[in-house]
Amino acid sequence: MLYWAVIFFIGALVAGVLGFGGIAGTMAGIAEILFIIFLILFIGSLFFGFRGRKPRQP
Repeated sequence: MLYWAVIFFIGALVAGVLGFGGIAGTMAGIAEILFIIFLILFIGSLFFGFRGRKPRQP
């Protein structure tokens, strides 16, 4: 998901440089949404990953 957010961000930069403001804004919005979803899933996986582990029994 982070990969696609970076792809959309780079596409938005290229579109902005070429003068396609509407497309650049839309792509930047999509990149922002994907990045936020990535952060939520990443933090959730960290939280549940640490919570699910049990200490080793000697």
